[in-house]
Amino acid sequence: MQIKKILLVFLLLVLNFVAGEWSGASNRENYSSVLIEKFKLTNTEKSSDLPAIDLLQTALSGYELLKEEHTINRPEVITIIDFSMPSNQERLWVLDLVEVKVLYHCLVSHGRNSGEIMAENFSNKPGSYASSPGFYTTGETYFGKHGFSLRLNGIENGINDKARERAIVIHGADYVSPEFIEKNGRLGRSLGCPAVPEELSKEIIETIKDGTCLFVYAPTESYLSTSPVINRIASFKKG
Repeated sequence: MQIKKILLVFLLLVLNFVAGEWSGASNRENYSSVLIEKFKLTNTEKSSDLPAIDLLQTALSGYELLKEEHTINRPEVITIIDFSMPSNQERLWVLDLVEVKVLYHCLVSHGRNSGEIMAENFSNKPGSYASSPGFYTTGETYFGKHGFSLRLNGIENGINDKARERAIVIHGADYVSPEFIEKNGRLGRSLGCPAVPEELSKEIIETIKDGTCLFVYAPTESYLSTSPVINRIASFKKG
């Protein structure tokens, strides 16, 4: 009799957990959909300043998942980088999720071994000089060879979790500028870091430091099929 009671309690716990997971998935989807509509309404004059809607949906769903797990310390902003776009276009956004507005929309570099104008090859290996996609949290600031910089914590195992070891950081660079594009047809490339315009780097770093969410999107099957965060989002939707 006692064993039956224990099994019954265990079954109820499992069912409650599953129900909570399904409810969480539904809440995440509702949250991101509502927020996207708010962004579209409040940025009607600058709709081109927003990321692609599918990308924004994925980024916000992942952000909500990480927020629920307390991986994110500062949930008020999210940074999105879209590596499906060429480097001569503005493909980085910092979004204020409280005021529902675009704080920054600017150029950002990719790693020299990821490609020329397009980032097509990605790596998590030290010394690869390539960009790593996926979800990150921002770390602490420091002054290094590129001046004021921001450390990044890759949170997707096998995809970007060696970011610290590789010294993948956000920093300013003079090769991230319209002038460089005019001369070369593309941005300069980093050793794997998402470098931003020098004149904006301090503002951006101060805005997103200390535990905000960063999502670097790469439209490759190797990333999308193996991303722990994206696969969890997909499995919740199926459930």
